[in-house]
Amino acid sequence: MPEAYLAIESLTKRFGKVQALGGIDLALGKDELLVVLGPTGAGKTTLLRTIAGLEEPTSGTIRMNGADALPLSPAERDVALVFQNFSLYPDWSVKKNMEFPLRAPGRRLPEPEIKERIAWAAGLLKIDHLLERRASRLSSGEMQRVAIGRAIVRRPRLFLMDEPLTNLDAKLREALRLELVHLRRKLATPMIYVTHDQAEALSMGDRVVVLAEGRVLQAGTPEEIYRKPVSPAVARQVGQPRINLLSVEKRNGMYTTRGGLPLVAARQELNGATRLILGVRPEDVSLEGGQHEASIELVEDMGPAKVAVVSWGGERVHALLDKHAPQRPKDRVYPRVNPERVVLWPTD
Repeated sequence: MPEAYLAIESLTKRFGKVQALGGIDLALGKDELLVVLGPTGAGKTTLLRTIAGLEEPTSGTIRMNGADALPLSPAERDVALVFQNFSLYPDWSVKKNMEFPLRAPGRRLPEPEIKERIAWAAGLLKIDHLLERRASRLSSGEMQRVAIGRAIVRRPRLFLMDEPLTNLDAKLREALRLELVHLRRKLATPMIYVTHDQAEALSMGDRVVVLAEGRVLQAGTPEEIYRKPVSPAVARQVGQPRINLLSVEKRNGMYTTRGGLPLVAARQELNGATRLILGVRPEDVSLEGGQHEASIELVEDMGPAKVAVVSWGGERVHALLDKHAPQRPKDRVYPRVNPERVVLWPTD
């Protein structure tokens, strides 16, 4: 991992009897985009607010650039936090909204520098033609660009993004997430980006942290999270269509389903476990080349591809097909699992 700017150890946060964060360990490189992926209630926003100094942790440490950050106020931490709600002043112009953090008490920036920063940020975000427009007259995409611009004009030491694209339509969300990645690279400022959207996580992050119920389940590159999930809980959070999870046991040198369907040769030893959960992604299930007959129940058209739901030896398995694949419901097929792509976990 790159040299760390932010280091978090054993971070916990309780609200009364509710534990929002349960011992978080996390590091962020000085020039890295780290995506925190998790469902609603995983603790993502609490984590960001605690890093920013808006919440005081129950226990644990936060170090920024090698120094203890816990005694520092939010202003002293020099963190920019962008939320999913745009939080602009509707009657102010774009320019005035972006100037607001630069005119905060204690900053005392000279007017030429304020003007230069606004022009620089507006140019990066392609909103220079909107500077005199009132915020209430902006589209949602334009509002979010202004909110991001208001954060970057400060030139903070750390960006925290709390699902900033959630309220945008799918096409705009895809375009803006690409722009955010390029923008972060230009700024060379570390960023933590939290989301519940697996596509954002896998496409944007240099590394991904999977969070659930206030705990880190796994941290790694997008490829590691996708191909080598450490548990079924992680595997279920990434991949569309979702991974196939099958209960298997070791019989006669094969991993075999409870219904007696042999899937792949047993080559891995997991602490002597004989009953396992086998995970295989739909793109790693072929409908040809196997030895045991199956029936297609349903074929779903997903646009660039199709998904077949197959009844196979008492199991329902999803297989990803080419857009122009000829298979139809009720067709008889002979599925085959790619043995190089399966993942195995003990049932416990």
